[in-house]
Amino acid sequence: MSDGISAAPATVLVYSSRPEVREAVRTAVGRRPAPDVGPLTWIECATGEDVVETVDGGGVDLCVLDGEAQPTGGLALSRQLTVEVADRPALCVLIARQPDRWLAHWSRADATLALPVDPLTAPQVVAGLLRERAARPPLRRPARR
Repeated sequence: MSDGISAAPATVLVYSSRPEVREAVRTAVGRRPAPDVGPLTWIECATGEDVVETVDGGGVDLCVLDGEAQPTGGLALSRQLTVEVADRPALCVLIARQPDRWLAHWSRADATLALPVDPLTAPQVVAGLLRERAARPPLRRPARR
């Protein structure tokens, strides 16, 4: 980059059972949410099983999870990933109603975004979560056999 800022690439998983929600998130956030963050590689998941399998495989920096997804909601996935994955990615949950923020707190999500996704807010939230994730020291995982 010409401004001298070097930004590490990041991988963002977006989960929703509805393709239009996944597209809305990707469009609102874009490929580079801030000059010091990205470029982003997007992974789309349509099922909860795909999310768990992808996160278990490693390399995901942030998950954006649709709290309204069916049959497995993003709130439940956020809670599951927090409990089961020692070095989990940052977690952001999409919520349809502001009163659902307490559920996001229960799910141990790091942040929330309201549906419909706001293209002014979403890049800021994503960039902030990726900065926090990059600043966290990595956990050492035991070698797989």
